[in-house]
Amino acid sequence: MIGSVSKEILEAMLETIPIEFSVVDAKDEVLAWNKHETRIFKRPEAIVGLDVRNLHPEKSKSLEKVKTILAEMKVGTCDKANFWIDLPIGEGRRKEKVLIQYFALRDKDGQYLGCMACSQNIAEIQALSGEHRLID
Repeated sequence: MIGSVSKEILEAMLETIPIEFSVVDAKDEVLAWNKHETRIFKRPEAIVGLDVRNLHPEKSKSLEKVKTILAEMKVGTCDKANFWIDLPIGEGRRKEKVLIQYFALRDKDGQYLGCMACSQNIAEIQALSGEHRLID
């Protein structure tokens, strides 16, 4: 990052971006997440410090995929994984498209630090058409 921001501004930025994220360290332990009150995928505060695999039911297909993604990120064969699903969210519980992305977190030398999982309701983005320029 070029320049610097205060911790207060950084926290405000992380709560403002239109993406919810969770961060795990290199040992797969949950470190933090944003948008606690408004998340699509709710998390109890008690999971901070626990293994991320505890967030997925033992017999679920998603657990096996998460294990594979993390293993590949650790050895360097994967830096990003994308998924999208239709989920009933919002006031009307109408199904909307949610983009889920996993990103490997690496230091400047490429060493694996952990993973950031990001989720975003992209229904509004999908509905865009034409142009709406800054000067409009």
